[in-house]
Amino acid sequence: MAKNNISCFICSECGYKSTAMMGKCPKCGAWGTMEQEINQIKTLPKSGLVVPTSVAVPISGLDAEEKERIPSGIDELDRVLGGGWVQGGVTLLGGEPGVGKSTLLLQVCAAMAKRGNRVLYISGEESSGQLALRGRRLGLMTDGLDLLCESDLMSSLAAAEQNGYKFMVVDSVQAFRADSENGWAGSPTQVKGVAAMVVETAKRCEIPTVLVGHITKQGQIAGPKLLEHLVDVVLLFSGEQNSPNRLLRADKNRYGSTEELGIFEMSERGLTAVNDPSHIYWNGTDLGSSGVAIAMTLEGTRTLAAEIQALSCPTPFPYPKRTARGVEVSRLQLLLAVLERRCGISSRTSDVYLNVTGGLTLKDPSADLGICASLASAAMDIELPADVCFIGEVGLAGEVRPSGRTLMRVKEAARLGFKRAVISRRTPKDTYPIDVLKISAVREIIDLFLRR
Repeated sequence: MAKNNISCFICSECGYKSTAMMGKCPKCGAWGTMEQEINQIKTLPKSGLVVPTSVAVPISGLDAEEKERIPSGIDELDRVLGGGWVQGGVTLLGGEPGVGKSTLLLQVCAAMAKRGNRVLYISGEESSGQLALRGRRLGLMTDGLDLLCESDLMSSLAAAEQNGYKFMVVDSVQAFRADSENGWAGSPTQVKGVAAMVVETAKRCEIPTVLVGHITKQGQIAGPKLLEHLVDVVLLFSGEQNSPNRLLRADKNRYGSTEELGIFEMSERGLTAVNDPSHIYWNGTDLGSSGVAIAMTLEGTRTLAAEIQALSCPTPFPYPKRTARGVEVSRLQLLLAVLERRCGISSRTSDVYLNVTGGLTLKDPSADLGICASLASAAMDIELPADVCFIGEVGLAGEVRPSGRTLMRVKEAARLGFKRAVISRRTPKDTYPIDVLKISAVREIIDLFLRR
């Protein structure tokens, strides 16, 4: 086969590719981040046939056996992973600097070592003394947890293979360099080379491995997008700077669901699991203010009470302002249009602000009814009853659609002390622990609660 050398330039911040050298990346706007990469592409000869060396096998004839998962020792992490680590699986963990990635992984390594597993923590960013100080502060000094702090990834992976480790952490993928690739550590070419070496070792030796990745200004994992395709699981660890709460989500999971949410709290003793997350996003206080509504949302198999706060006030500007935290602005504008067209509640001359307390991001469409109730209450300046929660999806026609697992949501509302729940009239009949108010359209909320 003939080989052709093709040169391209890749942005080290966002992975944008260009055939010409540029001082500024046209996608992310970063300066001086375009790096050259030369790829060798093999082409088929013009004459002759290629003899296939592989034989296709029917899927019905394969005998695939699911291997037992290895618990991480932290229930919230196992929930997001789908039950624990998979032998030979590679997980990419990304997060903002200082959010607690290394702390979480050090706690996981210590918990697995206490269960009798030999664990290797490879660090290219911190010294063994720094890791030991953190481990002593968090009370994680245990036998079976080995530290290897050097920049030679090849020898580190060889040590992991020869000594029979059962779990491995590589911190971070941008700190190491692959000798087979050009460029300096952290460049797109090097990131791909390092990830390929780690994945190959993990698959061959069947060692569950975690790769730590940096985050760009846009909140994406730094490096080429190919990095996320190479691994089996992509986890994002996030949290507000002024809040002790940390959220763990899966953007990709070949072995489980991506809908689960892990919730932690950062303290002096490290990260601890939050047993009752509903009280993080709803404190149970009744302020007697308009624009406050409670929506029962679902994060994977976990039901949360999300407190939604809305504020509407006359605008001094020609164009009213729309601001949302925890909800997409486009979703806010859509529901405001539904309220104006179907309920006669106009906000054309008012600034509208929407906030979901606790830093929670609502992706569940069943929170639409709670958002509409909050917006209508703020626009009419009439408070909603404190013992009512809302469950339902709102369509463009103003209809209220039923939500999945409504009974589970209502049971959680009853546990939290709510007396009534507003749901769709099309929800199947069931036995609920509290009173349910079934409605067909969102305008019925006004007749039930917002009439003076």
